Amino acid sequence: MPEGDTIYKIAVYLDQELRGQSLRRIQLNPRFGNSCGARRVIGVDSHGKHLFVTLDNNVQLRSHLGLYGSWHRYRRGEPWRKPAKQMSIVIETEHMDYVCFNAREVQWLRIDSFERRDQGHRLGADLIRDGMNANAILGRIDALLSPDISLADLLLDQRIAAGIGNVYKSELLFLETQPPTRRLRDLHPDRIVALYRRAAVLLSQNRGGGPRSTRDNWDGRGRLWVYGRRGRPCLRCGTRIRRAYLGVNQRSTYWCEFCQPD
Repeated sequence: MPEGDTIYKIAVYLDQELRGQSLRRIQLNPRFGNSCGARRVIGVDSHGKHLFVTLDNNVQLRSHLGLYGSWHRYRRGEPWRKPAKQMSIVIETEHMDYVCFNAREVQWLRIDSFERRDQGHRLGADLIRDGMNANAILGRIDALLSPDISLADLLLDQRIAAGIGNVYKSELLFLETQPPTRRLRDLHPDRIVALYRRAAVLLSQNRGGGPRSTRDNWDGRGRLWVYGRRGRPCLRCGTRIRRAYLGVNQRSTYWCEFCQPD
């Protein structure tokens, strides 16, 4: 599932591949807008779960993979591993095609436009690139959120801090011993800061190669504490892990009732 660490790694790879390259064209699925002719790539960057390809005409191509999106690299003429109808973006260089499939959002943005500035204002700090600023996070929470919001919904709100997705949500709540249904009003600010501080650490630790891991020790019992472990014993106490669809968007959430008591 693409979260902030995944998009960071994709951005680093694409930047290494595309920075300074003269493109043949950028082709979009028509439902996302018009394609673009020959341009040069200034760079590729990420902010949370958003990826930005900056071109030499003061325009950026923004994409968001959502739950099911992915990027592939192909030599020109090589068969794609997914159906063409799932194509969202094709970035064509002289010999290679960089293809994004099943993106949730794709958008052209002028760098100096209101839409681009608004995009930046609406997102919280990127926890990998910007680090964790406690005052900024608490300030955005006070300004934007109701104290009745659940912790599960709080962590997924990209306006507060960008990059936390559904996997990290469950893992962070387990590591900080917080039940997902606890309300924001019932948590001391220091404990809120602790959630985001750990998020910044975990996201940064997972920005390199290899599969995502939230456990310090690899003992053959899995790389994650609770996510995807419904009905299996908790790796700390042995209690069966629960799963429920919680929050405004009914996202799958995993937790241990013993380690994360109400």
